[in-house]
Amino acid sequence: MASAATPGRPHGGALPRDRSRRTPSRRGLVAASLGNALEWFDWNAYAVFSVYFADRFFPSGEPGTAQLQALLVFAVGFLFRPLGGVLLAGFADKHGRRSALTLSVFFMAGGSVLIAGTPTYDDIGVVAPVLLVVARAAQGLSTGGEFAAATTYLVEVAPPRHRAFYSSFAYVTAMLGLLAVTLVDMLLTTVLSHDDLVAWGWRVPFACGALIGVYGLYLRRGLDETEAYLANRDRGVRRPTWEVLRRHPTSGLRVVGFTTGATIAYYMFVVYLPSYARNTLGADTRVVQWTAIIAQLAMIGALPLLGALSDRVGRKPLLVVFAAGYAVGIGPAVALLDDSPWTLGVVMTAGMLLFACYGAVGPIAMAEMFPTQVRTAGIGAPYSVTVALFGGTAPYLSVALAEAGKTYLFTAYVMVLCLISLVAYATARETRGVPL
Repeated sequence: MASAATPGRPHGGALPRDRSRRTPSRRGLVAASLGNALEWFDWNAYAVFSVYFADRFFPSGEPGTAQLQALLVFAVGFLFRPLGGVLLAGFADKHGRRSALTLSVFFMAGGSVLIAGTPTYDDIGVVAPVLLVVARAAQGLSTGGEFAAATTYLVEVAPPRHRAFYSSFAYVTAMLGLLAVTLVDMLLTTVLSHDDLVAWGWRVPFACGALIGVYGLYLRRGLDETEAYLANRDRGVRRPTWEVLRRHPTSGLRVVGFTTGATIAYYMFVVYLPSYARNTLGADTRVVQWTAIIAQLAMIGALPLLGALSDRVGRKPLLVVFAAGYAVGIGPAVALLDDSPWTLGVVMTAGMLLFACYGAVGPIAMAEMFPTQVRTAGIGAPYSVTVALFGGTAPYLSVALAEAGKTYLFTAYVMVLCLISLVAYATARETRGVPL
């Protein structure tokens, strides 16, 4: 329902045709997206480079055991995501999207500084893994609020008829951050020996993440606050997360259902399959890296196109295609995998393209469930809790089952979670065109 032409109202009168309004929205899209890419570079660097520094922090004498311990620290970062989802997302609803996004970058860059500079176990003993946990906790706080705040910001600065296109850039830039980490990994493995990587080379991406974090702070501090937040600031609530639990419990549960299958699917194709191809199937490391890059580029290209499609046909069709595709296809896809570059390329690219159906639509579908006063908290808390439970434990669970010779159990686990999401998508109402 359109409102009268009131200053600060995003849908009022002639505002949608106002040239001065559209320019800030595009500027906000670019600035928020770049900051998001920088954040996800820092976050994914740990998953990619932990294989090189695991023994330096967890000297168990068994490389597999050290890697599992490093992945447990990876999971610790996820355990702090719910706290970030409550605190930072609530902060965004109370004090503005720009302030929350700036704080998010600060925590992420601080964690990278700590990882880059922390001495190893041989230098300072048990303090070394403790500092590693502290760093990942800070980064977990950051990512817990980042997804919700960035999604909310992109949705609220978007022209009403292009919300899914704008919100798709939350995953576009997350994938760009991951792609950058993959390219840095390839560069370092090319120019450095394995011994150099283990000795000091693994610190390079975290040092880079700390430096680009400074640029992220600069970008975020220059963002314009959204008109939707400014228009509703005087009607804000004191405890946004509690308000979601009290007044919007069904929508909160839907966010959980929306996220369950998506988070396990993402970590299966981003973290699990590349390591499975190398360690279990014996695929060449360089082949796996290039295959991952091709799959990531395909997904990055598909996301805005699928977002634009959703702005025409709605949110539900794409979400249903994602969940049904994974529930039916994940078993055959894993069974087809071998060390052939072509097979790896087809399976990984197909999986990433199918996931793009969620990545382009999931953020906007969740944002459209909640009013402005609690929009960030409505996404942040349930989303981050679900990611912590199912995404944060996925790398550890996948490695543990693979070492036990029970890879099929992880595949079945992914299938069940995607079926849960399929039910959530099929029973949700269509939100395309719902006023913010």
